[in-house]
Amino acid sequence: MSDSKPISDATLTIRVIKSFPYRTAKNLVLHSLDLTRLTVRELKERVKNEIIQGKSGWKPYTAFAPHLDAMKLYTKAHGTKTQNLIINMEDKNDELLFRDDGKTLVDYGCEHETEISFFKLADYEEYKKNPEDKW
Repeated sequence: MSDSKPISDATLTIRVIKSFPYRTAKNLVLHSLDLTRLTVRELKERVKNEIIQGKSGWKPYTAFAPHLDAMKLYTKAHGTKTQNLIINMEDKNDELLFRDDGKTLVDYGCEHETEISFFKLADYEEYKKNPEDKW
């Protein structure tokens, strides 16, 4: 657990994934989040709004943003890193997926400096069948 900041004033990194096989992703860092109150639904909407508002570098993602519908824990601060560079696939039954949009982030074990993947679930399901990277 990262003790540098409380979970009521946390920083998260959201890995917005556009393509799994080509590993196309961009990170969005969000500061001053209260993980005890912020729900998965609210986080999804906030990230989509940040993308659509055209923040620097997000133009290639604006048309894709409405299709983002799933989140999954990638890693926690000072935790072990996954071998996959874009999404954590080390949980066999997708235990790290945030399945209930009404739950708070702390309910899913998020803490300060947690990294979360945000993606289109159908694309993830397809990638899991044959997780090969293309170049």
